[in-house]
Amino acid sequence: MTDGRAVEELVVGVLGGTGPQGRGLAVRLAAQGQRMLLGSRDADRAAEVAAEVAERAATVAGNAAVSVTGGSNVDVAGAADLVIVAVPFAGHAATLAELATPLAGKIVVDCVVPMGFDELGAYVLDVEEGSVAQQAAALLPDSHVVGAFHHLSATLLEDLSQPTIDGDVMVIGDDRASMDTVQALAGRIPGMRGIYAGRLRNARQVEALTVNLVSVNRRYKVHAGIRVTDV
Repeated sequence: MTDGRAVEELVVGVLGGTGPQGRGLAVRLAAQGQRMLLGSRDADRAAEVAAEVAERAATVAGNAAVSVTGGSNVDVAGAADLVIVAVPFAGHAATLAELATPLAGKIVVDCVVPMGFDELGAYVLDVEEGSVAQQAAALLPDSHVVGAFHHLSATLLEDLSQPTIDGDVMVIGDDRASMDTVQALAGRIPGMRGIYAGRLRNARQVEALTVNLVSVNRRYKVHAGIRVTDV
């Protein structure tokens, strides 16, 4: 766990940190002074992208100290206090199956969506465990798995010309302390809030809502997110 430390003190790793969602989350959090580690199957590629992310974050960070480094997924899993999983769904199970030991006892935030495309557009893929977050929990029995960050546009995250992002992060999980930490982490990005959205068994519909947002985006040529009202 996080030993009672404030979220600002945590080292946050991103598995799949060289992809659009991973890069976007990393640059936004790094710009707020969060120490970030980017992981990839290719450590050299991770180091290259980390340098680019750090350079971009520094342009908007003001007085915040920017720290972004890259490495292999296994090294990042071992070194980080909290890990965000942002790998493609096709490689999700294989990636996490190899990381159960370094991720033991840690908060693991899964933002992976089981989404496919055909001639009719985006659709939800079936996951044997019920959802991707539940698959992560099954593969990482000694970790504290939380689902979050599904509904954020990678394009908006990476567009630093927009200083704030108008959207909420639905946070789902079974451990209250871990969820509180993830909600606080989401709140570090200006304009965003972390909102409790139920237990991990409710992850399926939260993940699937991303598919509806993709459909909105394609029809209206936007980058839609969600905002929870009256909270």
